[in-house]
Amino acid sequence: MVDDERWKARFRAARVSLPSWARNAPHRSMYRSNATGTWEIYTWDRDTGEQRQVTDRPNGTWMAGVDPSGEWIWWFADTDGDEFGVWHRTPFGGGESSPAVPGLEPSFPSGLALGTGGVAVIGRSTESGSSLHLCRPDAASTPETLYEHTEDAHVAALSRDESLIAIGHSEHGDSRHMALRVVRQDGTTVADLWDGPGKGVYGDAFAPVEGDSRLLVGHERRGKDELLIWDPVKGTEQEIVLDLPGEVGARWYTDGSALLISHSYEARDELYRYDLAAGSLTRIDTPRGVIGGAAPRPDGTVEYSWSSAAEPPAIRSTTGEVVLTPPGPAAPPSVPVEDAWVDGPGGRIHALIRRPATGSAPFPTVFDVHGGPTAQDEDSFVASTAAWVDHGFAVVQVNYRGSTGYGSQWRDANEGRVGLTEVEDVTAVRDWAVESGLADPDRLVLTGGSWGGYLALLGIGTRPDDWTVAVAAVPVADYVAAYEDEMEGLQAFDRSLFGGSPAEVPDRYRESSPLTYVDQVTVPVLILAGENDPRCPIRQIDNYLDRLAALGVPHEVYRYDAGHGSLVVEERIKQMETELTFALKYLGMS
Repeated sequence: MVDDERWKARFRAARVSLPSWARNAPHRSMYRSNATGTWEIYTWDRDTGEQRQVTDRPNGTWMAGVDPSGEWIWWFADTDGDEFGVWHRTPFGGGESSPAVPGLEPSFPSGLALGTGGVAVIGRSTESGSSLHLCRPDAASTPETLYEHTEDAHVAALSRDESLIAIGHSEHGDSRHMALRVVRQDGTTVADLWDGPGKGVYGDAFAPVEGDSRLLVGHERRGKDELLIWDPVKGTEQEIVLDLPGEVGARWYTDGSALLISHSYEARDELYRYDLAAGSLTRIDTPRGVIGGAAPRPDGTVEYSWSSAAEPPAIRSTTGEVVLTPPGPAAPPSVPVEDAWVDGPGGRIHALIRRPATGSAPFPTVFDVHGGPTAQDEDSFVASTAAWVDHGFAVVQVNYRGSTGYGSQWRDANEGRVGLTEVEDVTAVRDWAVESGLADPDRLVLTGGSWGGYLALLGIGTRPDDWTVAVAAVPVADYVAAYEDEMEGLQAFDRSLFGGSPAEVPDRYRESSPLTYVDQVTVPVLILAGENDPRCPIRQIDNYLDRLAALGVPHEVYRYDAGHGSLVVEERIKQMETELTFALKYLGMS
C-alpha cells in the first residue's frame, strides 16, 4: 500500500538554494527557500546568524541577486508567473521594496549585472527584440541604452571596475550558438569574439580583480563545452585544456589566481581547482552525484549544492560542514539510479533507471522525458520522480539527441528535424526496456514537462501503439500557434532550431507539431497548463484540446493560475496527485 504522506513529504520538505553573497561584504548572503510553502527570497547575515524573508508573493519569486556592497537585494517582479515585469530592490536589513529603475518599462528579463557604486546593467527582451541599459545610482538619471537589436541578446558580465560590459548576442541569427561583444560604458565596442556558425561562445565573468580585463568564456571549439580566458583589451586568448572526458564550466576564485572547475560527465558532476599560473588541476572531494551549483568563498573553501537520486539536496562546504539547513524534517530518501546505454539510430543513448523497492519486473513503467531540449537528466534528487517510484513504477529517463552533457554534435543533432529525432531515441530506449524485461508493454506512461511534455504529445501521435497513457505538463502542442504567442527569446531559439520561422519553413514546423498527428492519438491524455505561461502559451494548448475533444479521445486538463510551472508547494502536490490519479486509473492500478 502506498504511503501518500511519504511522497508528499518530499515536496513539503523545506529546501534552500546555494547562497550567493556580496562581493565586498561576504558575510551578507542571499538564498531562495520554500520554507513558507512558496519559493521566496531570503537574506542571511553570517556574522549574526540572522535570516530574513525578503519577498512574499502569492506565486513566489525566483530571480534575485545581492549587490556587491551588500546593501541591496534585487529581485524580479512579474505577475503570477508570466515572467514579464521589472526589477525591484529591497534594503538588505529590511524595509520597503521599490522599482530599482523606474525609467525602464516592463519586459522579459535578459540578464542583470550589479556594480559596487549602484551601477546596474539590465537586459530586456520585448516583442521588438533585445536591449541592454546602463543604469546609474542617481534616481533622476535616465537609463542609457548600450545595445539594441532585433535578435536575442543578454548581459553576460560587468568588469570589476565597471568600465567593461560583456554582451552575449545572436546578431548572426543563431541564438543557440551565441557570440560575445565587449563594450565600454558609452556603448563603443572594445572587441568581438565569435567562433563561426554552429560554435557558440558564452561570457561567464570578468576576473574579480580591479583593473583586470580578463573574461572567463565558455566555448565549444573541439565539440564540447570547454573554457578559455579572453582579454578583449589586450586581444589575447588562453585556452584552458583539461584532461577530462566530459564538459566543463568554471567560476573564478576570489583573487583571480585560480578557477573552480565543474566537470559534468555521464549525468554526474565533479569539482576541481585549476591553478592558472601552474596549470595544475586538483580534484576536490565531493560525494558521487550532482552538483547543483558551487562557489569559492574568500577564504578559499568551496560551498556547493549536492544531491543524488537517492539522497535529498544539501548545501555543503569543503570544510565538511553543512552550510545552511532549512527548518523542519528532511525529505525522505528515494532509490538509487542505474545507468543503461542503449544503441539508437544516432549512437549510444544514456538512460537512467529507477526501480521500485518492492515487486518484480516487468514493472509498470514511466518514461519521464526531460525539458529543454538543452538540458539533461542526472543522478539528482527529484520529488516527482520519486513519487512515481513510490507507487510501484519503474522510471526511465532518456538523454536523447538534443540533450546537453554529451558534446555539441549530440546536442545539435535535432536541428532541422525537431522533436522527431528525440522521439526516435525515446522509442529505442522504450523498446530496450520492454525487450530486457524491465517494462510491462501494456503499462507504459509517456510523460514530461515543457519540452518533455511536447515530446510526450509528439510520441503518442507518431507512435500511438507504443504507449498506454500520456501526461504532458506545460507542453508545446500546436507549434505554429506556440511560436506566435511565445516570448521573443524563445522565438529566436526556435528560428535557430528549425532554420527559420513558421513563415519561412512551414513544412518543418508542421512535421514537428503534435497537432499534425493528433488524429492518430488513441491513448488517454492528461495535459497540465499554466494560464500565464509565456513559454508554452495557453492558446496553442487549447487548440490541441479542442481536437482531442472533437475526436472523442479520453483526456483531462488541469489548469492553474501561474506560468511555466509553479513555485507553490501545495500546488505542485495537487499537480502530482492529478498525474498519479490519472495514470493509475487508466492502467487499472487504482
